[in-house]
Amino acid sequence: MRYLAIDLGEKRTGLAAGDSETRIVSPLTVLDVSMSVANGQLLLEGIAREVEAHLGPARAAGTAGARLDSPGELVIGLPLNMDGTEGPQAKRIRAFAERVAHRTGRLVHLQDERLTSADADWSMARSGMTHQQKKEKRDALAAAAILREFLGGVGEAGTGDDVS
Repeated sequence: MRYLAIDLGEKRTGLAAGDSETRIVSPLTVLDVSMSVANGQLLLEGIAREVEAHLGPARAAGTAGARLDSPGELVIGLPLNMDGTEGPQAKRIRAFAERVAHRTGRLVHLQDERLTSADADWSMARSGMTHQQKKEKRDALAAAAILREFLGGVGEAGTGDDVS
């Protein structure tokens, strides 16, 4: 199964792609659109374009001619508090994930994203990148970390929530 991971942020949103068979995950891009602009509609449309570009068009279950590797699913990072509870930001992300599921026609998995930005920072620490380069790549690397964690737990009980 192919997946597109999304690290939603207030200013930028990172995207990464991966596959459950190969377990290969690659950071893709960063959408430089705020969730708060136009009630999130610009970001929603940007995500929908990236989903179609990387996973292909969504198809209804049982649709004739559906590709074997289609449609793919989405994984959105859920920013839980360190004690595992949901704060206001997690509730906003959960609500936006429902909009993403509705707009893209894809199953959306919510994955705990605690410490994924720290993981991204650690992976760039000795890269030789400038501060600006790190800032531009951080969110895509965080999305990749979210997807790696999700793929590591596929099939295990209690892995994430689903939104459809």
